[in-house]
Amino acid sequence: MDGRFNMGIGLIITGIVIAIFGLILLVIDKFPLIGKLPGDINLSGKGWSFHFPIVTCIIISLLLTVILNIIFRR
Repeated sequence: MDGRFNMGIGLIITGIVIAIFGLILLVIDKFPLIGKLPGDINLSGKGWSFHFPIVTCIIISLLLTVILNIIFRR
């Protein structure tokens, strides 16, 4: 295959991934528990705030691992 063809396919896949990520960002507020689970770090002070959803990240990572293992199992 031609190198330009491979680069074109890569750019198309990258665009699709970015579009999916954008759609997820648009609808993430509709899910009530995302980012508000026990163990998520949420600090705020005068004029600043810090939010790190570590438990939410772990749960999403586990779900994606299971789903991708099921999909790509041979």
